[in-house]
Amino acid sequence: MIPRALLRENAYRSIRDAIVDGTLVPGERLNDVDLAQWLGVSRTPVREALARLEEAGLVQTKPGRYTMVTPLDVQAARAAQSVTAAMHELAVRQAVPRLSADEIEAMRVANRRFAAALQAGDVDAAIASDDEFHGVTVTAAANPAIRSVLEQFTPLLRRLERLRFSSLSGRDSVALHERIIELCAAGDADRAAAAARENWLSLDPLFDFETPTP
Repeated sequence: MIPRALLRENAYRSIRDAIVDGTLVPGERLNDVDLAQWLGVSRTPVREALARLEEAGLVQTKPGRYTMVTPLDVQAARAAQSVTAAMHELAVRQAVPRLSADEIEAMRVANRRFAAALQAGDVDAAIASDDEFHGVTVTAAANPAIRSVLEQFTPLLRRLERLRFSSLSGRDSVALHERIIELCAAGDADRAAAAARENWLSLDPLFDFETPTP
């Protein structure tokens, strides 16, 4: 028998990923029975997953009326951006003294994959490579609080990127990544942290949209 905690986590990640990648679109109504059938689980882990997704800002619920995928909201996106940028700044600052040569090389490899994905116009590969790149310093920082906050807020930004960044006009990020790598390699924690923050704040053009009026 699959442990309940694993069922709950699998349901959460499956629904979250479907929202982030656009399978479940902004404003789409969600039915726990349909989701349970889709995932092959009972309604309980689905309901728990939806409650958790509501806390992350990806789902909206009006008890007795509806549960739906949260529409795009510029204020929520900017709030998530500022928190995410701050967490990556802290992660890099804490990680730099611990980074090995192998970890620095892993960042370089991830950035090369990122650049190649941008060149190919592959949104999924670009975002996966970007996650891989930033994941090196998040892992090296070994700070569970940072990882927990990023787990909550990063999906909202990734969702926006997938929905509005299909042209992948993010080539400046390759150069920003290279700057972060060189500063990390030089052991300059403060400037590397500032560069990491700048990288996440460079997503500003993605927020050039108006929140629909209800």
